[in-house]
Amino acid sequence: MKILICSDGSPQAEQAVRMGATIAAGCQAEVTLFGISESPGESKGLLESLQRSQTILADKKVTAELVNKSGNPIEEIVRRTRETAYSLVVIGAVRKQTGGAFWLSSKSYKIVKEIQPPVLLVAGKSAAIKRILICSGGKRYIDHGVKLTGEIARSLGATVTLLHVMPGIPGILARLPRMEEDTAWLLKSESELGINLRHGLDLLQATGISAQVRLRRGDVLEEILREIQEGEHDIVVTGSALSHTLRTYVLGDVSREIVNRAHRAVLVVRSQGASKEARFPLLGWFSRGQK
Repeated sequence: MKILICSDGSPQAEQAVRMGATIAAGCQAEVTLFGISESPGESKGLLESLQRSQTILADKKVTAELVNKSGNPIEEIVRRTRETAYSLVVIGAVRKQTGGAFWLSSKSYKIVKEIQPPVLLVAGKSAAIKRILICSGGKRYIDHGVKLTGEIARSLGATVTLLHVMPGIPGILARLPRMEEDTAWLLKSESELGINLRHGLDLLQATGISAQVRLRRGDVLEEILREIQEGEHDIVVTGSALSHTLRTYVLGDVSREIVNRAHRAVLVVRSQGASKEARFPLLGWFSRGQK
């Protein structure tokens, strides 16, 4: 595994270094610590931050290649990820304000949009990684992201929950008799949802980790946020899809809201496949931009 940890010298970037170091140590990954200053006046502060970051990595017994650049951070990160194939890119996600349509810096969104590797957005203080939540739309187009999550979980002794939210029952039908969804029954069924959830669970368990499927019913975003809080998950895995008008990746409304509101580190993974069906990846809510 190769990990690119990006730093602009900010306190939040150092929190990203801490989480990146934890993952790198567990996965025995090759690490590039990538410092980027936008102006000459930032160089001294960035250098001091990179020195602290090297100490953080050394404490985890992680040896890192140090690369220091000046220029536009997004352009430099895009260039770097095109020159070298990374399994994961880690960045600090800085909040602009406590509310609004876009809470994180536009730089975070642009990095997600422009680069191919999965991006771990670290917002707030990082913690030990014990529980990881994968938000599943019931499709299979991010198998590589599921495998990456399994590898991280195995290396850190973390557990993984594969979450699927069932649509709510319309009010007019609320009093009619209905069968409650049973997770065990669903995973044994030959329905498309059952087959795909079973496939995701098999991928995770094949890495030797403890994994489970969890079902919820109701509003997708609200149920995901409730699960994140109640399950005390340390990392949330969500998805982005390739735009069909521009060859870039986009966050759907639900993914964007998770990034903004989860108050956790969020791992954004890419859907794969160029067919029409690729609009509906495993994390299908997000590529459809469902609200």
